[in-house]
Amino acid sequence: MSANPSTLPVSGPHLKLAALFGVAGALATLALMPYAMALTPQKFAALPLPLPVIVLKAAVETGMLCWLLGWLGLYLGAPYGLDAPWLRAWVYRRPRDPARRPHWWLAVMLGVLAALLVVGLSALGPKHAEDTVQAWRGALASFYGGIVEEVLCRLLLVSALVWLLARCNRRVARPWMFVLAIVLAALLFGAGHLPAAHAAGLLGTPLLVARIVLLNAGVAVVFGGLFWKYGLEHAMLAHFCADLMLHVALPLAGGF
Repeated sequence: MSANPSTLPVSGPHLKLAALFGVAGALATLALMPYAMALTPQKFAALPLPLPVIVLKAAVETGMLCWLLGWLGLYLGAPYGLDAPWLRAWVYRRPRDPARRPHWWLAVMLGVLAALLVVGLSALGPKHAEDTVQAWRGALASFYGGIVEEVLCRLLLVSALVWLLARCNRRVARPWMFVLAIVLAALLFGAGHLPAAHAAGLLGTPLLVARIVLLNAGVAVVFGGLFWKYGLEHAMLAHFCADLMLHVALPLAGGF
């Protein structure tokens, strides 16, 4: 099976849908702040601007980023079926495609299983000291992962990589191209967690670095597969559920 933009229906306009991602990204950034401040209080204490200004600046910048890069991801990916079909139907008041059936429970289950796998593999790896953040902060932070990280790392990165690979094949995207794009985007997603881990003092040894990258990349492959097969909304839901398990259920269970 291949995906060819000359035969697939292009989804239409993207700006309004991307604007929705921008608004959601800004709100998710606001929700992230209590978690970020608890995780790296020294970083916020050293910032020269008042806290409300810092929070508002971060929210506006992230919202604009999600809007612009979300639009780019839709522009590049929609012709190859990489889209947000349910949100698109809602934003543009269109009937949903009957050929695309939702699999919400599958997304929830895979998100929970991915989080449990991370917890299990983490228990087998090298140990490090990590402060437990309150569950309510973790619940708010989960929106950031489910919205901002999926827009940037799945919608943008996977779509851009598929687009680039397809350009090398007369604009025809083969299944292996989607798989390669998902894996590469997942590795970049895993590496993207290193600065935050460093700021939190979690990078003590090369094994810890490798664990952070590979565990995050592993769950990102799951999210990427859901994005490819069922749409961005499924990846968002799975990511949100995984973060709820890791940042809410785990602290409430005492970190076991």
